[in-house]
Amino acid sequence: GYILPSRRWLRTIGGLLWFYEASGLRALVQGSGVLKWFGKLGRIEPLAPSAEMPSFFTHYGRVFAAEGQRRYRVALLGGCIANIFFARLHEATVRVLVKNGCEVHVPENQTCCGALHVHSGEREQARVLARKNIDALLPGDYDAIISNTAGCGSTLKEYHELLEHDPAYAAKARRFVERMRDVNEFFAAVGLTKAPGRLEATVTYQDSCHLLHGQKIRNAPRQLLAQIPGVVLQELPYSDICCGSAGVYNVVQDEMAAALIERKLGYANSTGATIIATANPGCMLQLRAGVARHGHGQRVLHVIELLDEAYGHSPGEPA
Repeated sequence: GYILPSRRWLRTIGGLLWFYEASGLRALVQGSGVLKWFGKLGRIEPLAPSAEMPSFFTHYGRVFAAEGQRRYRVALLGGCIANIFFARLHEATVRVLVKNGCEVHVPENQTCCGALHVHSGEREQARVLARKNIDALLPGDYDAIISNTAGCGSTLKEYHELLEHDPAYAAKARRFVERMRDVNEFFAAVGLTKAPGRLEATVTYQDSCHLLHGQKIRNAPRQLLAQIPGVVLQELPYSDICCGSAGVYNVVQDEMAAALIERKLGYANSTGATIIATANPGCMLQLRAGVARHGHGQRVLHVIELLDEAYGHSPGEPA
């Protein structure tokens, strides 16, 4: 519970995992067959994300100027582990916001959103983190506070419930939640001012449970994908059924999660899509593991990463 809010711990763990992969040790371990002797640990190892260096923490405290006329001042929430394992996604999000007239602030004092603490019943620790984020972000009076992580966004939008009995923060939490937007939701509301370039691809979209069921956002990501010239969107059968990620469900209930992702990939394969798009890093990890085991080599991307590519940025390339 105390590692996630700590940048020092996250950077240390991220560095060790980066070395584990960059040194070739991970490939050696996976290829040796030794993982089968480790039971559940061996089964879930393929779900472990790759550390992306440099981490997004290097951008904390920065302000990115809007391209062209500034339309909005927004703040981007980096979260915790996403800063290490999805640094390139965060950078893609900044680029797409900037392209569309947003001045993007990455406030220095923000912290973990508290979602995994809420899931684990550690609500008091989640309240501590919520207060820190409110103090770091609310005084900026941003037009929107943006998350690209559906699992985080669901909890961030519940801060008013988490702090409803806190006399010092209840009103602040309501104002915070009023400004909180998922990045897909934000662009669906304000529109794209910069037309994306052409991207020849057949894409299917997997609904993140935290975006669809938690935040009630269904159409926004599909609307964004439809605005990329050349993209053919094939609906995924039973897209609203969980992929098996579900926070830490794929770790604690790995066998059931494995059955869910096998079924999900069967439906994804049936669409003929070469790209599976989604809106939550947890889903991305689960889908990538599913593609490796059951897929047809599909790429798994966040909707914003696909937009970033359409704007001409090479996938996975650091900012």
